[in-house]
Amino acid sequence: MSLIRKLEQGDRPNVRVETARKLAVALRVRTSALQAGHTDAEHADAETSNLWEPVRRALVVPVRTDDADDPPTSRGVEAAVRALAPLVDAHRYRDIAQVLPGLLADAETLDDHEGRVIRARLLSLAAFLLVGNRQFDVAAMTVDRAVDAAPERGIAVGAINSLIWSHLRQGNLAAARDLAVEWADDLEPARFSTATPGRLAPWGRFWLYVANVCVRDNSPGATADALSLARSAAVRIGREMIYDRLPHRAFGPITVAQATAECAVTAQQPRQVLTIAEALPTAVPAATIGNRLRHRLDVANAHTQLRQYGEAVAVLREVRAIAPEWIVQQRYARDILGAVVEGRRTLTADMRELADFIRLEY
Repeated sequence: MSLIRKLEQGDRPNVRVETARKLAVALRVRTSALQAGHTDAEHADAETSNLWEPVRRALVVPVRTDDADDPPTSRGVEAAVRALAPLVDAHRYRDIAQVLPGLLADAETLDDHEGRVIRARLLSLAAFLLVGNRQFDVAAMTVDRAVDAAPERGIAVGAINSLIWSHLRQGNLAAARDLAVEWADDLEPARFSTATPGRLAPWGRFWLYVANVCVRDNSPGATADALSLARSAAVRIGREMIYDRLPHRAFGPITVAQATAECAVTAQQPRQVLTIAEALPTAVPAATIGNRLRHRLDVANAHTQLRQYGEAVAVLREVRAIAPEWIVQQRYARDILGAVVEGRRTLTADMRELADFIRLEY
């Protein structure tokens, strides 16, 4: 009861969403009602912050690379941005952080319609990468610039995706929910029967964000409704499709199934997670894609909830082998391994090495 009183009075500003949700379930209230406006963000550690310092500097103080002899062109900048795709897909953050400042400077010189589209998309990508590396304040500023640069509202969708994700990573449930619902409503097709896959995919993805928020906010009815709307869009599309290439954003039946598993593991329904995982294809999406990696962490968490610690650690090792720079940025991975350590009470040498790699304090 003392924890509940402290939450209500705002005396425990850093309580985890997972802890607040458990209390909300017991009290039959929304998790956000217990947060008192506080979040539980984990910001970048010193190593990560130093890596992205040149990118932050390029964003905070934009510099135009006006070169009279060899000025940047829309075609050249767009080609350079496309060349980033393999690095982004492989989560090679060190390489990306070296290239991005120069690209941002070049994009600042592009002022026509085509140039604004390129700049907006590059800024959206930068925001996505910053959120993934827990640079939340600069990411929010970058989203604002991307939306301002976008000559059309549809171009801003990627940036808004990143902002909702940022709110979720920080545990800011109310802000994430409001923004996701606003954009889902805004993008709702006038006629569902004639809507194109390109229109349905981002609309459905926003409803998945609503589901992600609502399950954490202890709103099971709203979670089910949001998943149902997203599922209807996926069924209408009939396949998995990429609606944003950089960063890779897909939507379809597989993405909806992965999101359903995420909701299930958040609601402490691990067997449903494993049932969903077993039914998913192994080749789609590619192993390095963020949604796939996140889903594998949900599988590891499900094993942990079932006290299947060996299986959980095996999945974490699998993810580390595929995307080592990505897993280091996942507090979720640290939470899972921390639960394994607490459940086992002892660590093997391999587990210690994994814990050190993902920067788990134990």
